[in-house]
Amino acid sequence: MLSAIAIDDEPQALQVVHLLAAKVPFLTLQATFTNAFTALAYLHTHPVDVLFVDIHMPDITGLELVQGLSRAPLIIFTTAYSDYAVQGFELDAVDYLLKPFSLARFTKACGKALDRQTGRGMAGRPAILVKTGLAEERVLLENILYLEADGNYLTYVLTARRVLTRQTLAEALQQLPPQYFVRVHRSYIVALSKVDKIARHEVSVAGTSIPIGSSYESAVQALRAHAAR
Repeated sequence: MLSAIAIDDEPQALQVVHLLAAKVPFLTLQATFTNAFTALAYLHTHPVDVLFVDIHMPDITGLELVQGLSRAPLIIFTTAYSDYAVQGFELDAVDYLLKPFSLARFTKACGKALDRQTGRGMAGRPAILVKTGLAEERVLLENILYLEADGNYLTYVLTARRVLTRQTLAEALQQLPPQYFVRVHRSYIVALSKVDKIARHEVSVAGTSIPIGSSYESAVQALRAHAAR
């Protein structure tokens, strides 16, 4: 569960964040502020995991506010301007939401924050780097449910979000430890520990039915062997 506050000088923008946050099950929005300095005072006595902050505000910008924090929470910038994306990521921001943003985009940003929070102080946990555009994202192996291929693109379906990359399943298999992942179809790889149900022609992962291809029936043996441990 993530705790958060939001700062924006526009009340309507804060209302949008409030409504979207209520739909994210692992996020609790504790408070919203139109005054940045009031928010800073709140943070001194009420530390949170995530800070949603607008960039263009009177008296102090969101960038300046974050730079002045001695111990910053995870930062998600919310702004109507795309000009400051580079500066935002230079401050190690989790994400940069360009207004108006959808629930799907908001949830993706929150999922990134959850992954980052899970990984804080856990450098020893197994992870891989997944290329997304010009950047790379660290994905903990324990958060991967399954991988789904679509042409030259591959979706890593995680516990809280999805990561889309230009990659093949064969390339992904080179990164993933074979004792934890198995290919069950020409379009799917599943995490052995996340399989809920095994049938002859399909498996269930987190409530999603995934087919077992005729060329990968040996994968069923690996799945049953793992289930029997």
